[in-house]
Amino acid sequence: MSYIIRCWEPENPTFWKESGKSIARRNLWISIPCLTLAFIISVMWSMVTLNLPSAGFSFNKEQLFLLAALPQLSGATLRIFYSFMPSLFGGRKWTTFSTAILLIPALWLGFAVQDTSTSYPTMLTIALLCGLGSGNFASSMANIAHFYPSAQKGGANGLNAGFGNLGVSIGQFLIPLAITIPLFGGLGGEAQHFVKEGVEKTLWLQNAGFMWVPLIVIATFAAWFGMNDISDAKSSFTDQSVIFRRFHNWVMCYLYIGTFGSFIGFAGAFALLTKTLFPAVPVTHYAFLGPLVGALIRPVGGIVADKIGGAKVTFLVFLGMTLGVAGVLYCLPGHGAAGSWPGFFASFMLLFTCSGIGNGSTYKMIPTIFVTVVQRQAANQGEQAIHRAKLAGVKESAAAAGFISAIGAYGGYFIPQSFGLSMKNTGGPEVALYVFMAFYVSCALITWYFYSRKHAAMPC
Repeated sequence: MSYIIRCWEPENPTFWKESGKSIARRNLWISIPCLTLAFIISVMWSMVTLNLPSAGFSFNKEQLFLLAALPQLSGATLRIFYSFMPSLFGGRKWTTFSTAILLIPALWLGFAVQDTSTSYPTMLTIALLCGLGSGNFASSMANIAHFYPSAQKGGANGLNAGFGNLGVSIGQFLIPLAITIPLFGGLGGEAQHFVKEGVEKTLWLQNAGFMWVPLIVIATFAAWFGMNDISDAKSSFTDQSVIFRRFHNWVMCYLYIGTFGSFIGFAGAFALLTKTLFPAVPVTHYAFLGPLVGALIRPVGGIVADKIGGAKVTFLVFLGMTLGVAGVLYCLPGHGAAGSWPGFFASFMLLFTCSGIGNGSTYKMIPTIFVTVVQRQAANQGEQAIHRAKLAGVKESAAAAGFISAIGAYGGYFIPQSFGLSMKNTGGPEVALYVFMAFYVSCALITWYFYSRKHAAMPC
């Protein structure tokens, strides 16, 4: 098989039916497990922080919140650069490389948690390196965007991102189980022992990192031998940097903070927040459910957006998220009240559901917006100019999708940090939640004004 595709015409029905569809699907179904593993690495610390005290580490709550948040901070920053890499180096080459280097934080974490003398700065470094996984989202989405025709981009992006996001819940479900057994026998290292409620218990916290190593190796080989580079998708950074002059690029960055930033931020903070507010609740039994719902519903958001329009779906999403925050506030413990755990949990499920749908619908909006902008500029300039505009719009939308994902991912850092600061300064998370509510209202208004109202400047 030729790994480099010289001519790629997904908008051509004959080409798509004869060969394009099968090639696109193969690249998508290899991209998905690579992205899933990347998300697992990016959220490892959300589970590891819950067990560090039991493993013998004496970090305070503020330090633990920071460890849970740092992978999303570094990941968001890396996404800015990762978003341009598939067009610079080729999607196959970059997917292989970016998957392989996930071995570094996975292995290092596995060794570090076995030694209680490991310093906090070392733990911070490992947490920052886990951001390599979050960075992969930008390059993965930019790469897959090139393979599909415009009418199917929402569904394809939804599948890639949705099943990729599933790594969050997979990690949060399997890690608590894996650390309770000697998964690798003597090869995995010694167990950690601790006493809880007068009973001695055993922990293999190193499994949180080691368990993913074989899968990362397999995914790396699959990407190298099974994916393709599209030569038409190659473009320089200068060509792609035009997105920074596009007004709608920055508007969509703001909106994506509200959708994906909320999804990954709440995924990182929910377990620790629950453990703090409802200490009697066995949080590891529930922590994975929110990210699971958000990930599985993301493809639905993309598919529905393909049918009725991304902006309409996104507008409704932000109204739902506003209601979700109001529900969380209503169910909080405080002022002598015990709070309502079922209501608190249900409200967070609404937030995860809405953010997941919004992740899919915004990624339908992005290619529509950027292709439309370029085509409007080429109007009345002839058929060839319009054809070139379509190609340029696809390249711009791919770069923009990656960059927007980078900015949106900063929510994964700010949400846990906001909860931590609010609880430190006021004793509760209320201030942070009121800020989130105001932000979602602003996102709804912006979506309505620019994209979903009857005479919007850029209906999509």
